[in-house]
Amino acid sequence: MNDEGTERFTLVPQEPAAGRLLVASPTLLDPNFIRTVVLLLDHDEEGTLGVVLNRPTTVPVASVLPGWADTVDEPPVLFDGGPVSGDSALAVACVPEADGEDPVGFRRLFGPTGMVDLDTPLEVLAPAMTRMRIFAGYAGWGGGQLDAELEEGSWYVVRAETADIFSALPDDLWRQVLRRQRGPLAWVATMPIDPRHN
Repeated sequence: MNDEGTERFTLVPQEPAAGRLLVASPTLLDPNFIRTVVLLLDHDEEGTLGVVLNRPTTVPVASVLPGWADTVDEPPVLFDGGPVSGDSALAVACVPEADGEDPVGFRRLFGPTGMVDLDTPLEVLAPAMTRMRIFAGYAGWGGGQLDAELEEGSWYVVRAETADIFSALPDDLWRQVLRRQRGPLAWVATMPIDPRHN
């Protein structure tokens, strides 16, 4: 509380790490990333890998990977994971913790979440998975590149929830993630895309 009795919030920045979200700030106007929410899958000194969670395409999974169509969450379409390697597919799934090793073709990244090798026979993986989403392409940054963008204020780093990864309403995800943050970030969710409409 300050002297007037008003609560002040201090924005404590999170460090990028696998399992966290990058949320585009309103000042990030790159068309590849405007108002995006990116799930970080890997981050180290050599670079960063993630997938955009809130860009569903109109391409049904069934038309590209018919065997996997019944395993994906709603909406059952490919998601535009980012501007790198858009002609390749990357899958993220949840496999609950279990006794013994993870199933063949699943590489756990954090908690129940990991990446799926889509060349693995479906019958091996499908019984173990509880959720799944398939992305065309991914977002990637070279060593130090993301840190520079964070310094510029292009991104906010926040904690992810499993519901974010598999949201049935991906178009609302940017606002939803920001609204649940404390203090100034919750206010950012109300900003219009065009600041002239503010």
